[in-house]
Parts: sequence; structure tokens; C-alpha cells
Amino acid sequence: MTRFAIAAVVAALAAPAAFDPAAAQSPPPPLAFVQPLAPPALRAVQDRLHQMGAYQGAVDGNWGPDSEGALQQFQQTHNLQVTGQMNPGTAAVLGLNPVELLQLPGAPPADRPAPIRLGQDAIRNIQTQLQRLGFYTGALDGAWGPGTQSAISRLQQNHGIQPTGRLDPQTVSAMGLDPNNPGAPPP
Repeated sequence: MTRFAIAAVVAALAAPAAFDPAAAQSPPPPLAFVQPLAPPALRAVQDRLHQMGAYQGAVDGNWGPDSEGALQQFQQTHNLQVTGQMNPGTAAVLGLNPVELLQLPGAPPADRPAPIRLGQDAIRNIQTQLQRLGFYTGALDGAWGPGTQSAISRLQQNHGIQPTGRLDPQTVSAMGLDPNNPGAPPP
């Protein structure tokens, strides 16, 4: 997936330690879903890259190859891990607060598993299911954008879930998808 996010839409599971009987009896940590950056946050990153002379493209909130390339070049120039995606180190050098970019109250607790990135196919699967349910009318392109986020908010509202526009296990289940694997087709 070439779309930009501090952490793309994700789902993670952690298995208890095999040698720790107490851990084997406790439930696994909850799934963690992380939201991709919304267009206003993308504009903030593009604007900061532009101010620092690393980006010459449009500051429009659409993350494409030019934006990703500019971020990679910025990371390389500043001796950061070159990923083409935001991470805490890159955000710090850019002078941006990743928590503010994500608009989350804070980082996930340390006992939560590390998130795993969902690719374009998984996002396309989510879009397809949202379309089948009548909440999404956009292109099934596997790109997280305002249409997908809006559709998730409408689905949440329709199912009595706090309408955040963010994926969580309850929302994924409400879509009829497996919260342990939202990229899998519905049963």
C-alpha cells in the first residue's frame, strides 16, 4: 500500500507466552486498530515538508508518489529510517506531534500488541463490505480517504456505536467481517 499514514489501518493479535502458565490463562490483549491520517493532517505534513524545502508538490491532503518521495528524501537527508511514512522520529524532526496528527488522546497502552498494517486489498475488502451494506458509494480502490471514513461513521451510527470513523473490533464485526482478519472476505 502506498498510501500515507502514521500507521495504516491495522489489526494485531498477540499470543500469550507459551512458557508462562499465568499468561496462558489470561485473555489475549485486545485488537488495536490505528487510523490513517486524514487529509488535514496530510496537508500539515505536506506543508511542513514544503516549508523545509523537501516538497514542491501541491499541499492538498492527497498523499501520492510525490509526497512519499519527498518524505523519503527528507528522511534520508536527516539520517532517519527511510520508510516514506511518518513515524515518531520523522514527526519530531518535522516539528509535528504524531498524537495531534492522529487526533487520538494518546498512544496505545504498552500491553497492547504492536499493530500490523493492512494493505490495499484489505481496505478494498472493507470498502466492498461497506458498499454491500449501503454505506459506501465511492470507488473500491483500496485507498483510505474521506469517503471510507464517512461510511464507517455512518455504519457506526446505524449500529449504535460511537461514530468515530475509526476502525475497532466492534465496528469490524458490525460490517460482518472477522475482527481478527478484516481483510478476509465475509463468511
